Amino acid sequence: MPSLLFDYESPGKEFHWLLSVFAGILMCRTVYKLTGVVSPLFFDGYAKLSDAGKIEWDNRGFSTFHALVVAAASLYLLLFSDLFDEDSRAELMINRRCTLSDTVLGISLGYFLSDIAMIIWQYPALGGLEFVLHHLLSMSSIFFSLVSGQAQFYILMVLFTESTTPFINLRWYLDAAGQKNSKLYTFNGAALFLVWLVARILLFIFFFYHMFTHFDQVKEVFTLGFYFLLAVPPVLTAMNLFWFWKIAKGLVKTISKARHRE
Repeated sequence: MPSLLFDYESPGKEFHWLLSVFAGILMCRTVYKLTGVVSPLFFDGYAKLSDAGKIEWDNRGFSTFHALVVAAASLYLLLFSDLFDEDSRAELMINRRCTLSDTVLGISLGYFLSDIAMIIWQYPALGGLEFVLHHLLSMSSIFFSLVSGQAQFYILMVLFTESTTPFINLRWYLDAAGQKNSKLYTFNGAALFLVWLVARILLFIFFFYHMFTHFDQVKEVFTLGFYFLLAVPPVLTAMNLFWFWKIAKGLVKTISKARHRE
């Protein structure tokens, strides 16, 4: 692989972190504005939304874009690169990082900063306390991993769970566009259920299994990061299980309505 991606020798790594965070914020701002410009051209219902509805519509635009970027990058780093291949290098897996992984974490940190700012600005229209808690935990974990260079394997696994976001946002878009009774809404609900099961339930089971079998390395993480690694994933798992239960209930309700209409 090119050295630009995997040889981290730059003395200006702090500048790179700040640049990546700024890039994440700029990405969110740009996509937010573009969503507001493009949406009226393709969706007649956009103009009928309230001001709050338009803000949420545009906000979900950049959350979808961020999810696609970080999920794809995380999948590449975890499965297709040799960064975390246990036999590829002598360095402990828990300490492995590269320019690309730092960039992904920085961009994601910029996204969470942008999104939580909007959540607080529009509170509680864009989400309640559970979203604030989720974002604060996510930002803290990403920040510690970025500046320490440790546990990036686990942070990237959690970032891959953002792959569920496009399905969540599509469900909201279809509802806002009056398409809640469409087949696409039903298919998207089923896809959301399956993707959530894989990315936020089964993946977290593997997450804990991997931590358990590599606990000798996990103990090498600096003290605060170690306790974050032990405490934050269970909290996120509990939230994921709660939302999964709501998704399952919603899917059953949607399928029942669809059968009744037939």
